[in-house]
Amino acid sequence: MFDWLLPENHAIAILKKDHDTVKGLFDDYEATEVNAARTIIDKALMELKVHTVIEEDIFYPTVKHVGAGLMNEADEEHHIAKVLIAELEQPSGGGDHRDAKFKVLAESVRHHIKEEEEKMLPKAKNLDIDFERLGMRMLVRKNELLKNGIPPDGEHAMVASAGRSADSPAAASTRRKKAPAARSTRAPRKTASARTTKSRKSASR
Repeated sequence: MFDWLLPENHAIAILKKDHDTVKGLFDDYEATEVNAARTIIDKALMELKVHTVIEEDIFYPTVKHVGAGLMNEADEEHHIAKVLIAELEQPSGGGDHRDAKFKVLAESVRHHIKEEEEKMLPKAKNLDIDFERLGMRMLVRKNELLKNGIPPDGEHAMVASAGRSADSPAAASTRRKKAPAARSTRAPRKTASARTTKSRKSASR
């Protein structure tokens, strides 16, 4: 069992606290009424975005020696989470798939947290690193992000450029089924027999 009894400004303790905050928001969302869900979703997305930045910018590069496999998997899990966050932050907010998207995001993030806490962080703790100094860097960056906002990332740019087509295939299919069939404004094409009849009439004149 991993020992979480660490100083509060220890880098790993900071990440663990963020994990607990996000998991608590997921639990609140599952237990809340629909009217309060939007506020919880917005708060969870902000927590996730800040946490992701300090991990990717500061923590991950510092502990990369835990192994390429672990780091690559963590990067891909971040990528998936950021795509879902970007879709949820679109003007449509995911439309009628908003709740489904957030539930999938919660499942993905819970898995990511489990992997980090059971595999990456125990290995990272054994590295020769000043984790309290690293933690102070992370806290400073976190305060900057909360004050100045989150810098744009590639996932948000990708989703924004794709527009509504960036939504899930199921959601796009549902929209197509609901959309009224477009009426053609083009004149009907003449059949071969009609063209032949017209040609014979012209020749007999």
